[in-house]
Amino acid sequence: MKNIIVGTAGHIDHGKTTLVKALTGRETDTLSEEKQRGISINLGFTYLDLPNGNRIGIVDVPGHEKFVKNMMAGATGIDLVLFIIAADEGVMPQSKEHLDILTYLNIKKGIIVLTKCDLVEDDYLELVEDELKDFTKGTFLEGSEIVKVDSISKRGIDELINLLEKESEIIEEKESDVPERMHIDRAFPVKGIGTVITGTLMEGKVTRGDELFIYPVEEKVKVRSVQVHGEDVETAYAGQRTAINISTLKKNTISRGDIIAKEGSVVTTSIIDAKVMVSKNRDFSIKHWTRIRLALGTREILCRAVPLESEEILPGDEGFVQFRLEEPLVCRNRDRFVLRSYSPVETIGGGIIIDPLSKKRHVDDELIEKLRIKESGDLDKIILQFTETEDNLVELKDIISYTGESEVEVNKEITKLISESLILNIDKKYLNEKILGKIKANIKEVLEKHHKDNPLSLGFTKDELKTKINYDVSLKEMEIILDILISRDILRKNNDSYSLKEFNIGLSKKQEKMRKDIIGELKNNSFDKIETIKSFAGKDKEKEQILKYMINKDIVIFGDNNILLKEDYDKAVKLVKDYIEKNGNITISEYRDLLNSSRKNTLLLMDHFDSIKLTKRVDDSRILV
Repeated sequence: MKNIIVGTAGHIDHGKTTLVKALTGRETDTLSEEKQRGISINLGFTYLDLPNGNRIGIVDVPGHEKFVKNMMAGATGIDLVLFIIAADEGVMPQSKEHLDILTYLNIKKGIIVLTKCDLVEDDYLELVEDELKDFTKGTFLEGSEIVKVDSISKRGIDELINLLEKESEIIEEKESDVPERMHIDRAFPVKGIGTVITGTLMEGKVTRGDELFIYPVEEKVKVRSVQVHGEDVETAYAGQRTAINISTLKKNTISRGDIIAKEGSVVTTSIIDAKVMVSKNRDFSIKHWTRIRLALGTREILCRAVPLESEEILPGDEGFVQFRLEEPLVCRNRDRFVLRSYSPVETIGGGIIIDPLSKKRHVDDELIEKLRIKESGDLDKIILQFTETEDNLVELKDIISYTGESEVEVNKEITKLISESLILNIDKKYLNEKILGKIKANIKEVLEKHHKDNPLSLGFTKDELKTKINYDVSLKEMEIILDILISRDILRKNNDSYSLKEFNIGLSKKQEKMRKDIIGELKNNSFDKIETIKSFAGKDKEKEQILKYMINKDIVIFGDNNILLKEDYDKAVKLVKDYIEKNGNITISEYRDLLNSSRKNTLLLMDHFDSIKLTKRVDDSRILV
């Protein structure tokens, strides 16, 4: 069974609600004010079971100009529209506005329903039909079936049901393997049950027991129960009108416009880039810093417009615009929206989000070209551009959130981009080759300065490099990046230090003499005087550099930067091993006598041997590990 949502649209008092009652036998105007005034104010919901077994959910929207905001909320996620025109009035202002809104929301299928046909003669009906053909020319409704009905006598209702059945066979099933998302159009407490939220499930599926997130408050909730058209179900699928009973939030309240979705599957943003179409039916143009209402899903927020290609977008034209939002917007790439003027409130255009995580930036040809790539919808190009724009490593969940595509599709494109050497997998994160180039340049700059200032230093450890570059990476990610640069002959590893490949340490004659003098001095000190690099070099910076250069060549460093001549260190190791092997253990006093040294220096060595697991302390003596 397919899950299909049908919405109504049309001018006030053209018979939308009466038609729905004729189709389903159910009244969708439930508010007392609606019944008293005889007009729809809020959204109405019901369903119709078709002869072929498909069930269509029906969203009945208000037609009054004051409630266009509610109409837009209801039109979100519909598969087909019943576009309703009263035969006795023909095309009216909200007929035009509703058609614009449906176009901006990318609704592609519709049936034109000519209501109140009992009120006019057949000749007049023909005139109205001709008017409708002119009205819908160039729109998605051009060429659509026109059904003449009288909802009171039910003339034409069977024909409409047959046509809905035919269309239900053509409409494609929505994907249920993508992250779930539902724009909330109602939220209310139910005594003894908790909070209930309703909406059209746009994508994915929701199952009892799921843990989801409410956005923009980003608070976790548990799905206690699920209903579709008033019936308890285990799982609701994309394309169904859904009511979800959720665990109560710890703080904040839920309202129309909020979203329930899988954690990390949407983004919360304050700046978006979009492709905008301005209505030819309004005397309105978008200029720099124009204040506009942006309606997406079931939320409407205020924002400022910044045209990116020209100073002004005129009626009937389109172009790229950056919107600076006055409150957070929860969205995905390629979401559709409607634009309304600030005052007086009128529908003036719409568009599609092409960068949901934009930034304030300089406008140039390169930026416009990047926006065109995003507009194209090519997933591989969008992923490549996103990983480049982020200027760092990117997680899979962020790519899925940004693109709005399924994990399967995103992984397929990532695999392709990796095979083409355009991005890299760095410990389950992804790095664009262009960003790697920037990191490489940053590392080279850091090492070049270090080599210049410290010509006898082997370089930096990965820990040191991590703190010195301008990128936020973990130690493991840093190590993988450094290994890649080594494989590309950019860097060289010397023990635990990294240097540029072409860097070589070379002592001058003067420095070579100093090295020999240091060896002589350390040989003379032997175990009598064990010092650190700092205390041995004193204030002589060049001597300190030569000492660091001598590490692992002439000297051994242990403990807290203590140094010994390598031959003395080896002797100390041999003495302790030979003694323990002969006697079973060794005390500090016994080892001190072997070294002919002080207790302090003996302890330095013994503690070091314990730390490297050469020896182990047992009571007051050491044994070999």
